[in-house]
Amino acid sequence: MRTAHLERSRDLVPAAIVYAGVRYDFDPSLVGESELVNAGRLKAAWLILISPLRAIEVNEPLFLESLTRTALVVWAARARSTVTRRHVSIGTYAIENLDRFALREVGAKRALRRQVRLCIARYVWRRIDRVAFGTADAEKTYLERFGSPSAAKLILALPAPATYLEIEKAPTSVLFLGALTLRKGFDLLLSAWPTVVAERPHARLQIIGTGELAHDALRMAAAIPSVATQIDPDRARIHEALAEAAVLVLPSQPIRGWREQVGLPIVEGLSFGCRVVTTRETGLADWLAQNGHVVLDAPTTPQDLAKGIVRCIDASGPRQDILSSLPLLDGRVAADQWLFAQDGRQHVSW
Repeated sequence: MRTAHLERSRDLVPAAIVYAGVRYDFDPSLVGESELVNAGRLKAAWLILISPLRAIEVNEPLFLESLTRTALVVWAARARSTVTRRHVSIGTYAIENLDRFALREVGAKRALRRQVRLCIARYVWRRIDRVAFGTADAEKTYLERFGSPSAAKLILALPAPATYLEIEKAPTSVLFLGALTLRKGFDLLLSAWPTVVAERPHARLQIIGTGELAHDALRMAAAIPSVATQIDPDRARIHEALAEAAVLVLPSQPIRGWREQVGLPIVEGLSFGCRVVTTRETGLADWLAQNGHVVLDAPTTPQDLAKGIVRCIDASGPRQDILSSLPLLDGRVAADQWLFAQDGRQHVSW
């Protein structure tokens, strides 16, 4: 569970949210009237068996960390349907664009675990009624691995324009928002920034986040006047930074077993009219490249990242230039409405 999930749930079809744990950026003060239930595998399945539900949304099958839990919930939903003779509709929102089953495993034990997980994932996939794909890469990944689902629709995970906090953007203002880690390419940004400032002396970098490289971010801010760092501020400050920034940077890098699905900072940056510098790792890479953003190859060098940031600074214009390319309805909200198109259903998100 993340704070962004709580914020977005206000616009989704009303549902109880069953979760296993919370992320580092979870803000309990925003829970409000949301119905949250903390449950492990068995409790989650039991809730399905005893609750008068008509529809559930489960984690996507390629989210392997929760695969066993998802399978138990799916089994419980199907068991309830059999006993009550009332179909419980199962939907999922899929944005995973890395087929981890295609990765070679070394050792008999790991190979066996892979085969067991693959069987479980296929079991889940075949019992899902509706799949909303958030990116074309995710759609391609799932169709190649599991085949066509019963019903599916591609709805890009693009945000609607933010309608509040309209602050005039400084053309040379650059923002890094998110996990301060190697896989997010934050080390590349640290190396690239001196080159950016050498070419565009008025450029300013705001770093917001937390992670293994937080101390490097703080040291850089102390040593370089053009850099400011805030470690894990509240959401109000994050929104303010997004509104102020002209350029958002998220140079995600490939590592074994992980690939950037979409990138929440990218989605939030777009909603506030930021021009984006990222890599082909995100599932939105093609759309971004076609709509005036900078998409770099990965692995990425600090030199290429610096050039990309300078290009974005030079191309920055009115925020409306970016906002006009976005849908009027948030893509995740549109996907939710399609997954649960029948009004009045009682349902749960997992």
